[in-house]
Amino acid sequence: MITSFPWLFFLGLAVLLAVLTTPGTIYLLVLSIAGVMPIRRLMFELSPLTSETLNIVLLVPAHNESQGIGRTVANLFALAKADGSASVVVIADNCSDDTAAVAEANGARVLVRQDKVNRGKGFALDFAFKALVKEGVDAYIVIDADSLAEENLLTAIRAQFKSGAQAIQTRYTVLNVDGSPRTKLAELALCAFNCLRPRGRYRLNLSAGILGNGFALRQGVLDTVPYTASSVVEDLEYHLKLIDHGVIVQFADDTVVKGDMPVSGVAQGTQRARWEGGRLRMLIDHGGSLAFKILQGKLRFLDPLLDLLLLPLAQHTILLVLLFLMPFYWAKTLALFGLCVLVFHVLAASRVGGISFPALIGIFLLIPKYLFWKIMMLRSTVRTSKTTTQWIRTDRDNQK
Repeated sequence: MITSFPWLFFLGLAVLLAVLTTPGTIYLLVLSIAGVMPIRRLMFELSPLTSETLNIVLLVPAHNESQGIGRTVANLFALAKADGSASVVVIADNCSDDTAAVAEANGARVLVRQDKVNRGKGFALDFAFKALVKEGVDAYIVIDADSLAEENLLTAIRAQFKSGAQAIQTRYTVLNVDGSPRTKLAELALCAFNCLRPRGRYRLNLSAGILGNGFALRQGVLDTVPYTASSVVEDLEYHLKLIDHGVIVQFADDTVVKGDMPVSGVAQGTQRARWEGGRLRMLIDHGGSLAFKILQGKLRFLDPLLDLLLLPLAQHTILLVLLFLMPFYWAKTLALFGLCVLVFHVLAASRVGGISFPALIGIFLLIPKYLFWKIMMLRSTVRTSKTTTQWIRTDRDNQK
């Protein structure tokens, strides 16, 4: 009995690791294969709704962004001016600096919001949507205050709206790629999470998802599904509401919004803990209901559930390595399969995202240190998953 205990312990651990990793491995494989396939028009796309020229607002939520908001507004104002039927609106949300003045000086209209209780991006967006609906706005494109958009942003979005799209997500990648080794890793991560996987979903006729930056909504969607999302991952929370109402988010693969990522380890740790802790909170709050709906035959909820169950790639890698170390042939085989899928996923993401092979090799050399850093972050990630967690602006000014 004593000698059998270690074997039973390792068997139980191996089974647990296999259960935790196998669904994610298969999910990644499917999305990776679909993501590298040529984009085609979706089977569920509608015929053109109208030839009307939509009144579009480029909407920028901003909290104490005076140092960078001028660059973003100038970029968007130029796009809006060239378009002729778009405008730029900045929400100066609970600002204690001159964000509003800088935004106005660069051509934006500013909505000032002060609410010390209901804080966060979701509240700011809901405030703006409710204010602007009275002015006959047809659609919105949400852009973060630290971002730049490609010149074809409005052209690409308008084309998809005219094809029948109700909600759209663009590519979202890193602007300051060369800022530090961390931003290079962030570029690869965003190419996987914000380019390859939405492409895969789009190719499979699934909702591409909302990524928080570079997403567009028609007013009709907001009339049906108000933006009442108050968590630290309000974009994910709102996407679950869209899925619940049968709204499909299409993917604009031919345009991109690029945002600054934190350069310092402390700032990036704050951002990653907020993202990953918030996703964990969403799984805790919604995982059971999503599973129940799937059992009822509502298969559209399968993808969002698998997405929530999929661990961040670093944690997924660590668990696969632990599975490989188990003293069972089947465990080693399953782990090797999972690690091969991860490599394929990364290579596919770099291809879709346009990362060169030399740059990819340099990124691979950073991975061991990154995995150790992610292990050290587990405590703060779990702490951020608490229901009492409040949104905190990531400090991008700390560059060292």
